[in-house]
Amino acid sequence: MGLLPSSAHVSASILRFGGTDLLSLDQGGWSEIRGNGMGFVLQDPRFSLNPSRRIGWQVEETLRLHTRLSKAERRERALDMLAAVGLLDPVRIYRSYPGELSGGMGQRVMIAAMMINKPRVLIADEPTSALDSELRDQILDLMSRLAAEQGAGLLLISHDLQLVTRHADRVLVLYRGRIVDERRGEELSSSDHPYTRTLWAARPSAATYGTHLPVLSRKAFEAMS
Repeated sequence: MGLLPSSAHVSASILRFGGTDLLSLDQGGWSEIRGNGMGFVLQDPRFSLNPSRRIGWQVEETLRLHTRLSKAERRERALDMLAAVGLLDPVRIYRSYPGELSGGMGQRVMIAAMMINKPRVLIADEPTSALDSELRDQILDLMSRLAAEQGAGLLLISHDLQLVTRHADRVLVLYRGRIVDERRGEELSSSDHPYTRTLWAARPSAATYGTHLPVLSRKAFEAMS
C-alpha cells in the first residue's frame, strides 16, 4: 500500500497490481491507487480513524481525492454507504466523532470508508481481533458481501483459522514470512502440513480450556522443510 517509511525494504523482485509495477511507484502513484484501486481495513478503528474529524468527513475522503462529485453528492453517497454497512441512523453517525462510537460501529465505518469508491481489492488486516465473537462473524460476513456485490477481491490477514475456514476460498499459511502451505479454505482442517496442523489444534475452544496447547518444535519443522 506504500504506507511504510522509506527505511522499509521490500524484498519482492516482482510486485504488480493489475498492470501496475508497484515497485516503481512514487508517492503520487501510490496516492492514485490507495482508495481507488485498493482499500485497507486495519484491526482497530481507534487507531485508524481520526478522532478530531467527524465520520462523514472521513468516509467522504476517498471521494474528494478520486472523484468530481459535488458536496451534496458525496454526502448522499456516504449516507448510503453507512446504511449499507448496517449502521442505524446514518445521519447521526455521519455527524458523530469516532469517540462516540463502539468498536463494532467504528469498524463498520472503516469498511464504509474503504468500499465507498468501489476498489478492486480490499485488504483486511486482522479486522475482527478487537471485537467479540458475535461481532466477528457479522463484520466478516459484511465485508464478504460488499466485496461480492462490488466485484472486488478480499485479502484477509488473520490468525483466526476458524474465521479463515468460513470466509476464505484460498488460504496461504505463512511461517517466518515464507509460504509453507496452500489449500482451499474448507480443506484447512484436514491439512497434512505439520505447521498448519499445529495451528489448527491450538485454536481456542471449550475442549482446550485449561489445557496445554500443542507446540511445534522449530528445529524439527525446519529440518522437515
